[in-house]
Amino acid sequence: MNDKMLTEESLKRRYERVYLQLQELLLKTENRTAQMATVAAILHNKMPQFFWTGFYILTEGELIVGPYQGPLACQVLEKEKGVCWAALLKEKTIVVPNVHKFPGHIACDSRSKSEIVVPLFDENGGAWALLDVDSRKVNTFSDIDKEWLEKIVKLIKL
Repeated sequence: MNDKMLTEESLKRRYERVYLQLQELLLKTENRTAQMATVAAILHNKMPQFFWTGFYILTEGELIVGPYQGPLACQVLEKEKGVCWAALLKEKTIVVPNVHKFPGHIACDSRSKSEIVVPLFDENGGAWALLDVDSRKVNTFSDIDKEWLEKIVKLIKL
């Protein structure tokens, strides 16, 4: 996959196209596993800067890996440690420019350098899953990624 960075304008246009494509595709099923798998596949293959793209699902108090694209993932994330747990506990998107400077970072793959984690919320406003995206370069993710990934996860139905 090409590692070139996109300009802000081209990144916005790419997210717009991806969003419209996902909007149409996710209407075909209400199964959230299928929807998450589709989101992970489309994002991973359309965004050249994404190294690992997938979901962690809160299951009986644990964050368990869900549908993803990329190298082997941690199956269960150590409780209340790392970027995913921070995003879940704070119930907000977290952008980490350099994961090696994040306290308690869980290194499922040492090639990951930056990360964004976006919570998915249920109808009561509680986080039930997370979209986790890693990059092999530091400072990959911006407010543009945050804005569009937050819109994209809202397409996934409970």
